[in-house]
Amino acid sequence: MANNFNGRSNGEIEFRIVEHLGVIETQKNGWNREVNIVAWNGGIEKYDIREWDPEHERMSKGITLFEKEAERLAMILGKRFGIASAGQAEEAKMPDMMVDAGTEADEAYEPF
Repeated sequence: MANNFNGRSNGEIEFRIVEHLGVIETQKNGWNREVNIVAWNGGIEKYDIREWDPEHERMSKGITLFEKEAERLAMILGKRFGIASAGQAEEAKMPDMMVDAGTEADEAYEPF
């Protein structure tokens, strides 16, 4: 059986780092845990957190977030660490961050 990933018979993952936002940590092996905006397999740009080799040719497993998810994460972490942000004024308007799937708040946000 052929290895098939998103229609690619060779199993390769295509990516384009659109913007490098910063390095969270540098590992002893030279890889960096980074925050970037990446377009995966010709798809839309997403916020991405994962480790990359120095040449950005190989990467670890990571997490990708749509913009709205990244905004929510930033607000949650900002609140946790007591960091004021421009988004705090918007926080009062936002529904509770722990919204059940399928609720009115989530229906307004369609990631695809």
